[in-house]
Amino acid sequence: MTRSPFYLALGLLFFLSISACSPRLTPFTEDLQEEFGWSERELKKIQFYVSRTIVLRREYKKGSSEIISGKIKMVDGKSVDEVVIESGTPGVVLFQPKTNRLAVSFEEGGKERFLMFGPNPKADDKYVLLASSWNKREGKVTYENKSWFTPTQSAYSALMVDLRKIRKTRVSSRRADGRTVKSK
Repeated sequence: MTRSPFYLALGLLFFLSISACSPRLTPFTEDLQEEFGWSERELKKIQFYVSRTIVLRREYKKGSSEIISGKIKMVDGKSVDEVVIESGTPGVVLFQPKTNRLAVSFEEGGKERFLMFGPNPKADDKYVLLASSWNKREGKVTYENKSWFTPTQSAYSALMVDLRKIRKTRVSSRRADGRTVKSK
């Protein structure tokens, strides 16, 4: 029993050191984008993460079948391709088609493997998954240049960033003193 506090303190120290190394993720918002004023080139250098799991599903037409990034499985007797992007999956910005829109890729294998994110006023201006349409059950998104469907829960999947890494950016600065004409 005399060693118990020692091991407790050692365990706590170990836990704190591990948690200090892990990223502290913050939602990427319109305010954050405006605060830092990142260009498209700078956004491509930021590591993004997805806050919630996104599931994409696409039915195969009879006679056509291709295996791509997901799994093929049977749903209600239909052959379905599924792509699962787990919560915490890292992603990168491929391009910014217009202001307040980001094309983010979470897997290798082609320029077409991206999802669109943008600020949503109903979600505190967090950059969330965008779809061409949403209904009560699902949304329709484009992925790999094909139409996919995702459950409405995916509408709350937001982009996250590690602000500690972003705020550690070093700025090298110097003051120019000016130049004068030298007489001969």
